[in-house]
Amino acid sequence: MLKGFFHVPKAVNEPVKSYAPNSPEKAAVQAAYTTMWNSQIDVPLYIGSEEIKTGNTRNITAPHDHKHVVGKYHLAEKQHIEKAIANALEARKAWANMAWEQRAAIFLKAAELIAGPYRARINAATMIGQSKNIHQAEIDSSCELIDFLRYNVEFMTQIYNDQPKSDSTVWNRVEYRPLEGFVYAITPFNFTAIAANLPASAAMMGNVVVWKPSDSQVFSAKIIIDVFKEAGVPDGVINVVFGDALMITDTVLASRDFAGIHFTGSTHVFKDIWAKIGANIHNYKTYPRIVGETGGKDFIIAHPSANVKQVATGITRGAFEFQGQKCSAASRAYIPQSLWPAVKAQLIADVKSMKMGSPEDFGNFITAVIHEGSFDKLASYIDQAKKDADAEIIVGGNYDKSVGYFIEPTVIVTTNPKYTTMETELFGPVITIYVYEDAKWEETLELVDTTSEYALTGAVFSQDRYAIEVATTKLQNSAGNFYINDKPTGAVVGMQPFGGARASGTNDKAGSALNLLRWASPRTIKETFVTPEDYRYPFLG
Repeated sequence: MLKGFFHVPKAVNEPVKSYAPNSPEKAAVQAAYTTMWNSQIDVPLYIGSEEIKTGNTRNITAPHDHKHVVGKYHLAEKQHIEKAIANALEARKAWANMAWEQRAAIFLKAAELIAGPYRARINAATMIGQSKNIHQAEIDSSCELIDFLRYNVEFMTQIYNDQPKSDSTVWNRVEYRPLEGFVYAITPFNFTAIAANLPASAAMMGNVVVWKPSDSQVFSAKIIIDVFKEAGVPDGVINVVFGDALMITDTVLASRDFAGIHFTGSTHVFKDIWAKIGANIHNYKTYPRIVGETGGKDFIIAHPSANVKQVATGITRGAFEFQGQKCSAASRAYIPQSLWPAVKAQLIADVKSMKMGSPEDFGNFITAVIHEGSFDKLASYIDQAKKDADAEIIVGGNYDKSVGYFIEPTVIVTTNPKYTTMETELFGPVITIYVYEDAKWEETLELVDTTSEYALTGAVFSQDRYAIEVATTKLQNSAGNFYINDKPTGAVVGMQPFGGARASGTNDKAGSALNLLRWASPRTIKETFVTPEDYRYPFLG
């Protein structure tokens, strides 16, 4: 083993490329998109050193053209999950004992592969498989993922550097061991970066992983797998399985060696998993780490002093980027009566100017929602709003799934602050606005705090510092990420650690050392230099 106190490269945030007309990055991603659109991939299970094709497959299609097939992926049976667990535990013997700088080098290399030769491919895959426009793909699958990998290496060294006091008689040290067993990673469709980070962050700390990507994210997950393999992640460290979520989860949670779960997804599913872990607790070798980021009903509240254009832009970007399919997306807003006419006019003009269609056309701001189930759910809420006396759609409200799952950006205005779409997480390009009396600022803040079970993100717009102070205090439990004069989306790794509480998750803050610490099991080592040889203390005389 090498000897030395090694310093890793200083983490810096990856610059976001513009993809302006005639730029080399635009040409590269368009070429990658065309190639991948006209190709077919066959994605196996990745278990240990094996690539297993079960023959039981599902098609991979594009949400914006759901009849177009770009590949297929193979579904696991219970025996494959058990095999993945066994391979992970076997790989743990070497991986857990590997020097930290060797693990760091692997993931730093992965970051550079994405920044360079894989950038166009991972962006194009995210555009095709998740219907993100190029800007949303770039900030997610390239920049945020690169940032996660770079910063997590730096955070890992900060954790290892946190050591207890010693003196001339005793040397105290803390060893940050990986968890005893394996980690289960369940990742969502909406962020390629999250899909990679959940297994990678645990693996970086010396853990082994069974990873189940979302069925709707397999296309870009394949690129992540390719990057990890080229970067040098050993076989069996991250095992990748697809298939029936309930079967996979039940098989994983039945294992005595289950040591933790890293989850992003729905609140209901996470609570069910938590309950199953509790029911199995007597079976486990150790208390499993439970880390989850779940739903949100994220808010914007404007004070009468707010800037109208800033508020309108915060709403349109916060609610409609990536079709509102962000855990952090603005989905309810509170606007004072004095500002409402101007905000309304700006919102309508902005939404009507948005183009919708395939992400291949860089002029499209809006593309499709992820699948038919999401489309049908959103359409049903829009239809209900058209019927309800206490709701009005002021712009948008149309939808069409004949080619792709397209939902127009939709703004609902309600006279009922507890209207269904003010409380229910929709996960789509729909925002509901309640107009409040200017004099009821603090009363409306109370309404914001008590309306939703979630507490992920929120934003206040105001030019009045006293109002900002009051909002920051009164809404302290309403959002794990709170924004002042900005939209409630777009947390940057290393700058705004991300996560919420209440029904939004365990608030373990992805993009910070707090999250990585959850994947370590500290051991304190005390070494005494001159050991006592007589039990008697001075007080005995």
